[in-house]
Amino acid sequence: MKFDSTINAPRAEKIPYQLKKHGDIRVDNYYWIKEKENPEVIDYLERENDYYQRMTKSSKSLKEDLFIEMKKRIKEEDESVPYFSNGFWYITRYEKGKQYPIYTRKKDSLTADEEILFDCNKLAKGHDYFQLVGVNVSPDNTKVIYGIDLESRRKYTLYVKNLLTNEVLETNIKNTTGSTAWSSNNNNFFYVKKNEQTLRPEKVFLHDISKPDNLDALIYEEKDETFSVYIDESKSKEYIFLSSYSTLTSEYQFIKSSEPFSDFKLIQKRTRNLEYSVSHFKDKFYIMNNKDGAYNYKISETSIDNPSSENWIDILEHRDQVLLEDFEIFSDHWVVTERENGLTRIKVKRWDETEDYYIPVTGETYSLSGSFNPNFETSNFRFGYTSLSIPTTIFEYDMNSKTKKMLKQRSVPNSNFKSANYIEKRLWANSRDGEKIPISLVYHKDTELDSNTPLLVYAYGSYGYTIDPYFSLNRLSLLNRGFIYAIVHVRGGQYLGRTWYEKGKLLNKKNTFNDFIDSTKFLINSGISSADHIHAMGGSAGGLLMGVILNEAPFLYKSVIASVPFVDVITTMLDKSIPLTTGEYDEWGNPNFEKYYNYIISYSPYDNVKKQDYPNIMVTSGYHDSQVQYWEPTKWVAKLRDNKTDSNVLFLLTNMEAGHSGLSGRFNSLKEVANQYAFVLQLEGKVD
Repeated sequence: MKFDSTINAPRAEKIPYQLKKHGDIRVDNYYWIKEKENPEVIDYLERENDYYQRMTKSSKSLKEDLFIEMKKRIKEEDESVPYFSNGFWYITRYEKGKQYPIYTRKKDSLTADEEILFDCNKLAKGHDYFQLVGVNVSPDNTKVIYGIDLESRRKYTLYVKNLLTNEVLETNIKNTTGSTAWSSNNNNFFYVKKNEQTLRPEKVFLHDISKPDNLDALIYEEKDETFSVYIDESKSKEYIFLSSYSTLTSEYQFIKSSEPFSDFKLIQKRTRNLEYSVSHFKDKFYIMNNKDGAYNYKISETSIDNPSSENWIDILEHRDQVLLEDFEIFSDHWVVTERENGLTRIKVKRWDETEDYYIPVTGETYSLSGSFNPNFETSNFRFGYTSLSIPTTIFEYDMNSKTKKMLKQRSVPNSNFKSANYIEKRLWANSRDGEKIPISLVYHKDTELDSNTPLLVYAYGSYGYTIDPYFSLNRLSLLNRGFIYAIVHVRGGQYLGRTWYEKGKLLNKKNTFNDFIDSTKFLINSGISSADHIHAMGGSAGGLLMGVILNEAPFLYKSVIASVPFVDVITTMLDKSIPLTTGEYDEWGNPNFEKYYNYIISYSPYDNVKKQDYPNIMVTSGYHDSQVQYWEPTKWVAKLRDNKTDSNVLFLLTNMEAGHSGLSGRFNSLKEVANQYAFVLQLEGKVD
C-alpha cells in the first residue's frame, strides 16, 4: 500500500516579510500565515488537511482498524482507586461507550449511596472540545469549584456548584488557570487570572460567592513578565500559598486559610536561581530547595514565624549523584522520592529517626511515583509503578509493617496481553562529547532484531521534564506488528539529575539534538535496525528536536512525526505578545541579547530549512493551540515544501477544533494516534 504520488501538494503563497535584529535581516515568506482570521490562512489549512485525506485514502481502513483495536483495549466501564478525604470517598468512573469521566463521592463508607458531582458527558454535550479541571470541594463539603475549557486554549471559566441543592451558582469567572484555594470560612476562595493576550497567569483575586456580581478584590499582581503566579492550599488546609515562579526562581507568600482578608506574608523573597517549594506540618514549614548550590535539591525546615532562608535548617542534605524529586509528609513518617542513575526510588523516614529505608522495587526501565495521599493521619502510602511492559499499578504500602498490597492494575481487555511476551532493556549510547546517553526500549519477544526491524524512537528533552519508561495500551499496536519502541533520555530532561537538564538548555541546547542523533547512530551500529526502518517522533519542545534532526541528519530516518512542534524558535522568542515567551527566557535564552540570538538562530528549525532530501514527514497542529501557535508548524511545512528535493511525503494535519493537547475525550484522542501509527505502518508495508 503506497501513497498516491499523482496528487499535487498544496503550496502556500510567498509574501516576503523582513525581520531585523542585531543587524541581521531575515526574510520570512510565510509570515502572513500568522493572520488567524485571514480567509486565505483558513483555506491553506483546509487544503493541507484535504491533501492528507486524499493521499492516505488507501490507508483509511487501516486507520479505522487501529482505532477500533486501541479502543477495545480500553476498559469502558472503569473507575479510579477511591481515596478518602474530609469524610468522603472520592471516585472517578467511566461508563460504557462514554467519552468523559463521572466524578462521584460517597459519605463515610464505600457502601454508601453514590453522589454524582459532575457527569462530564452531559456537560460536554454540544461542544467540539471539553475539559473540566480544578475540582475543589469546600471545607464543609457543601460546595465545589470547577473550571471548564471549551476552546482548548487552557483558559478556564470557574463555576461553583451547591452540593446540597445541585444548583450551579451565578459565579462565572472567565480566563483563569482553573486552580483555586478555599478559605476555611467556606465563602471565599482565591483564584488566578491570565493575561488576555499572553495567557500568563499574573493576577490573584479573592472571590465572595455570596456576591457573584461584586468586583473581586485584586490580592496580588505579578508585574515581572518573566514570572507567573499560582495559588494553592497546604495539605493541612491550614494555609494558603501564593507562589511566583520562573524557570530558575521562585517566591512564596502565605496566609492562614481562616484569615482570607489578611495580608500575605513572604517566606523568602525571590533571589535569582533560588528555587523552593513549601509544605506545612504542625508548627513548621518544610522547604524543598536548591540553596547554597544544592543543584539536586535538599529539604529544610523552618519556623512559621521566621520562615526566611537564613532560618532554614537542613533535614535532608544535598547529594551530588541523587536528584530529589518530591517528598510527602505524614504524622509519623515522611517519604522522599529521589532518582539516582536514572532510576527512581522511594525512601521512608520516621520523624523519630528510628527508621530510614527504601521501598523495594525491581527492574531498570520502570517509572515510580507517589500517588495521591491527602491525609496526614495514616501509615499507608500510595504509589504508582509502571514499566514499558507492565501496566500502571497502584500500590498501598504500610510504612509500619513494611507490607504492600496492590489496589489496582490497569487491565488490557479484549487481548491476550501478557507482560512476559515483551522484552524491555536499558542501553547506553556514546555521545560525541563522551557522555553516556540512556535509552529505554521494548519489543515483542517474537520480534527478530536486525537491520530490517522497524524502530520508533521518541524523545522530549526540555524544561527538565523526564520521560520515564511507561506502559502504553496504544503502543501495543506497534509492538505486536514487529516494531521496537525506544525512549532516548536526552540532555534537557532530568533523567540523570539536575545537571543533565543544565547541559541541555540555553547555550548547551544543541546537546539535546546531538544526543538524539548519536543515539540513533548507536542503535543502527548495534544492528537492531537501520536508517531505512527508523522512525522518529516528538511533540511540542520534542517537536523542536524533530525539526533539528530533520535539518541536521535527515539520512538517519525513514520518517519523522512532529506533533504541535515548536519550530519557529527565534521569531517566537522575540515576540513578547505570544504566550510563554517571556517566561521561557531562562530555558532558551533571550534573543534580545545577541549571544542568545546567534545561538538560537543557528538551530531554529524554521530558519535552517535547506535545499536537501528529507525523509517522510508528518506534522500535526491545533488551530487553537495556546502553547505552540498553529502558524509555527504551518509555516514550517510551507517552507519545507518549497525546499525539499525528494519525492517523500510531507503532511500537515491541523485539528481545527483543538489546541495543544489535541481532541478531548478518551476515544477521540485515539483517532490522532491511529493516524500517526498508520503513517509509519504504511511506510513499512505492515498493513493487515
